[in-house]
Amino acid sequence: MGLSRITLENFRNHAATQLAETAHFNLLVGENGAGKTNLLEALSLLGPGRGLRRANLGELARREAPGDAPGPFAIGASLTEAGTVSARIGTYTESGQPGRRLVRVNGAPATAASLAEWLAMSWLTPSMDGLFTESAGARRRFMDRMALALAPDHARRVNALETALRERGKLLENKADPRWLDAVEAQAAEHGAAVARTRAELVLRLADELSALPPEPFARPGLAYIPGGPLSETGLRAELARNRPRDRAAGRALTGPQRDELQVEMASTRQPAAACSTGEQKAMLIAITLAHGILAAAGRPSVLLLDEVAAHLDPVRRTELFRRLRQGKAQVWMTGTELAPFDAIRGEAAIWRVSGGGVERV
Repeated sequence: MGLSRITLENFRNHAATQLAETAHFNLLVGENGAGKTNLLEALSLLGPGRGLRRANLGELARREAPGDAPGPFAIGASLTEAGTVSARIGTYTESGQPGRRLVRVNGAPATAASLAEWLAMSWLTPSMDGLFTESAGARRRFMDRMALALAPDHARRVNALETALRERGKLLENKADPRWLDAVEAQAAEHGAAVARTRAELVLRLADELSALPPEPFARPGLAYIPGGPLSETGLRAELARNRPRDRAAGRALTGPQRDELQVEMASTRQPAAACSTGEQKAMLIAITLAHGILAAAGRPSVLLLDEVAAHLDPVRRTELFRRLRQGKAQVWMTGTELAPFDAIRGEAAIWRVSGGGVERV
């Protein structure tokens, strides 16, 4: 299950790119700057959110010359299940509205959030290597992206929570009628409790999958969900009401899911991930990604995007990575500057040579 008949129009450095006859393993090979990661980014936009680079829409359209205004771009793909096309999905912008992302499913208008109902999307990129040393907000986004595999409406819930908290902040600043605060806090508590429940379930299920995986050669991480407030809707609503004076002084809500944390440690040593070596952090991140791939592949087409992963692994870890990916149900897309690291799967992979924004089947 995965993607086929993929098309890109005016996206980054790709004027008109098509990829057909995809496989379980799909390799994009080419020099640095050829457009390999751009292709992965395009695929990531077939799911909810801002894609693997979190770029603004205005940055995505291809420009003929520096300084040109962004034009429209389009990305489309067919979803296949057991060799049969189940849907056609696409995302695009229109002339005159480069900052508005549009989505269609089977030719009908849809929302970006609804894409999670059709396709489970995961990725691992070099920019994520610092995840364990970055802010808690980066790890919350990491959890939320993975949570879509369990609850396709999770992105909508997160957005609704953020909207309610922003409105609450304005009301506190303006010392509005407490009855208005009661109403907006009820909304924040409803969506916040749902967000917290999904995050907690995600971490629990990831921990179960990780415990079933061999501890070597990838370091096994221990995961814990640290809630930023009460998990129940009633408890969160009461906490928000009680802390109005404190939150007004702080200019933000100091309790709730917007303060959640994902705690990661090396299971064998109990050492926090942030204090582990770069290699250990990379191994734990790969282990989490593989475990999530197992969860994400249940029930609908699933795609895993791995940017420059194989080249940075030793032969033992590379062999184990391919073995686990081969056993999984997710369609895999990988990039590299040369084919040598992929020798073990070359005979079963669809391979494209990427150069100057163009692709050629190998």
